[in-house]
Amino acid sequence: MNVLIIEDEVQAARRLETLINELVPLAKISGRVDSVKSAVKWFKNNPQPDLIFMDIQLGDGLSFEIFEMTDVAAPIIFTTAYDAYALKAFKVNSIDYILKPVDKDELKAAMEKFNSRQGGTDPRNLVHNINQVVQLLTKKYKERFVIKVGEHLRTIAVTDIQYFYSAEKATFCTTKDSRNHILDFTLDQLELMVNPDEFYRINRKYIVRAASIKDIISYTNSRLKLILAGSDDDDIIVSRERVQEFRQWLDR
Repeated sequence: MNVLIIEDEVQAARRLETLINELVPLAKISGRVDSVKSAVKWFKNNPQPDLIFMDIQLGDGLSFEIFEMTDVAAPIIFTTAYDAYALKAFKVNSIDYILKPVDKDELKAAMEKFNSRQGGTDPRNLVHNINQVVQLLTKKYKERFVIKVGEHLRTIAVTDIQYFYSAEKATFCTTKDSRNHILDFTLDQLELMVNPDEFYRINRKYIVRAASIKDIISYTNSRLKLILAGSDDDDIIVSRERVQEFRQWLDR
């Protein structure tokens, strides 16, 4: 099996190569490139590999640009340090990924997934999926919301919002001055509108900004309890299934 590694971090590339050799001794690293430009050149001068490991953010741009400049027909396992929102996009589109730093067990699982699908990859579907992910990663997030105050319309900058929450079948935002304003969107809609680098949905009722978190307390059943600026709610809990992802979101 011929493997191409596209990775601009030398240590990460070496670790990945070592792990691949440990898990698949017969695998041959047919190339290791570190930029969009060098990857395009490699594809134009070499036959398609059997499998590609591809970092998303390279020194000269996003690796997705490679697909705009040359044909890539081989299956891909992304190695990425991107946020949870991007990872959700990969899951939806059934593209394999490994979160950095690469873990041996995760790499093994990804390789097993590749083996189970070997020969069944349709390049047209691959390109379609990648284009959808690119749209999600490069989308423009909302900068302000229009609210109604009496008979007047006003705008609130997203930078002034501490968190969003739902209550009594309505959706609200709380601003830095501790005021609550009703919005014409659901939390499901807002989750796609705001920058996931800044906001995270901790449960069905809350989307919080990292800067609004005053304290994090260990809670029952492996959950976390948050104290938010401007809130007197004593029951803001990170749901158990979101705790690990929430920690990764904070620890960047």
